[in-house]
Amino acid sequence: MNIFDVFHERIASALARLESSGRLPAGLDASRVVVEPPRDAAMGDLATNAAMALARDAGTNPRALADLIVAELRDDPDIAGTDVAGPGFINIRLKPAVLSAVLKAAVSDPAFGRSAIGAGTPVNVEYVSANPTGPMHVGHGRGAVFGDALSSLLAFAGFAVTREYYINDAGAQVDVLARSAFLRYREALGEDIGAIPEGLYPGDYLKPVGAALAAAHGRDLLAKAEAEWLPLVRQAAIDGMMAMIREDLAVLGVQHDVFFSERSLQDGGRGGEVAALIADMKARDLVYEGRLPPPKGQPVDDYEDREQTLFRATRFGDDVDRPLLKSDGSFTYFASDIAYHRSKYARGFKEMIDVWGADHGGYVKRMQAAVKAVTGGEGRLDVKLCQLVKLMRGGEPVKMSKRSGDFVTLREVIDEVGRDAVRFMMLFRKNDATLEFDLAKVIEQSKDNPVFYVQYAHARCASVFRQAAEAFPDLDAGAGALAAADLSLLDDEGEVAIVKLVAQYPRLIEAAAAAHEPHRVAFYLYDLASAFHSLWNKGKDSPQLRFVNQTDRNMTLARLALVHAVRTVLASGLSILGVGAPQEMR
Repeated sequence: MNIFDVFHERIASALARLESSGRLPAGLDASRVVVEPPRDAAMGDLATNAAMALARDAGTNPRALADLIVAELRDDPDIAGTDVAGPGFINIRLKPAVLSAVLKAAVSDPAFGRSAIGAGTPVNVEYVSANPTGPMHVGHGRGAVFGDALSSLLAFAGFAVTREYYINDAGAQVDVLARSAFLRYREALGEDIGAIPEGLYPGDYLKPVGAALAAAHGRDLLAKAEAEWLPLVRQAAIDGMMAMIREDLAVLGVQHDVFFSERSLQDGGRGGEVAALIADMKARDLVYEGRLPPPKGQPVDDYEDREQTLFRATRFGDDVDRPLLKSDGSFTYFASDIAYHRSKYARGFKEMIDVWGADHGGYVKRMQAAVKAVTGGEGRLDVKLCQLVKLMRGGEPVKMSKRSGDFVTLREVIDEVGRDAVRFMMLFRKNDATLEFDLAKVIEQSKDNPVFYVQYAHARCASVFRQAAEAFPDLDAGAGALAAADLSLLDDEGEVAIVKLVAQYPRLIEAAAAAHEPHRVAFYLYDLASAFHSLWNKGKDSPQLRFVNQTDRNMTLARLALVHAVRTVLASGLSILGVGAPQEMR
């Protein structure tokens, strides 16, 4: 039950009546009309911008239009009162029975908040896609958690989501990986390799790959030229790194449906799908041979003025046209990425979401231009950038990891503070804002630790039901009995505030899904937990506000219904975020 949708429809009906009676011109665009919680809870239960959104097109001033809309709502049986505020906001106060009906819905429906706005639309969400050249670091973890939570949020809102990982297993970086692994192979055979040469990967994580190569090939690879051993070692190293990455993702609770190989786009002779893409783009006049001006700020000595195969990116909103082939005739990364996104479209995805690190920000416009070009304008790409994670301990930067050689691994952080803390804190800040992740603070048991605070609220909900079972051994505390309780008894301002927050959950889900912003769920859960803890603390000082009242069975049932709804919503939101909802905490 989404009361914001319900009253949006009633506002739309009021506007339709005004149009049909000639008091408003026909054909007004009401797409900007919203019904939302008021900024100040004291102003009412709902607010709408309808008058301000339509006044100009209607040829009137917002307050005059607001008065017309209010008059149309006067006889609504669920509205207790309306006010026009500021330049024309309409604030609406609901009758208590409406909020009781919302609470009853939250108690009765374990899937409360689930939406159908996605209508089964296929969406491809690509996230992590870390180069298979080493273990995942904390920055990868933020993108992994964000993409996983966004996928769960979209699925909860009715979209058909495919979770995808793009394996960057082509290009120079995997050849460097292979040479690094070959060095560890020699080490596994007993050779003293000394210091790792500049330009190779120095971490200890490649030692198991070297040992596996030694076990599989003995000393045979030493007798081969690099051109012979490189493909063998490269594939073994990629397989070893991807196994490690998959294990880290599993520990973090991150899932993928598809692992897509970049190399597969170039297999099949003569460049495979990438070459076919470029040929198709040439046939559609999306590619030409030309020259580019030197990049701004780059020394002329570093610029190679030559004729290149260029994609007409500026035709589709990019700043400059982009090369598809390197000087040696091999494909640019961009060419492979275009082919990859075209493959998504060919697999039925018009809606695509990519989760990238902030260092890829300059790549967004060209990729969106490419998707628009190769899909004939049907494909839509939303790129979500995840900013850096600054790893701290008690306010001090954390030193680098010995295992990786130059960064702290994600697995080390998970092992220290736990999956739930990592996931929640990665989402308790907007993705495009830098995150300071303090290893000491995320395990504190205090209000200042959001994950503890939210999980503790869920555990307290569970404890209320255990207390009720002790006080009333014969009490039926099932959803049916609680939905039938006299919910009008919940008239304390703290109780009403919680009911209003619960009522916002379906709207919150739809808004967060539409904006591709799972952090909104984390923020909401903290607000709900805070309201619940406040009511709990009031009960300590005022026995009449305790959830379990041994002298008042009916009040206990009503408050158990409230607690049940809070527990349902907390568990639902935590599940979307991939965080546990404990029954008890110490």
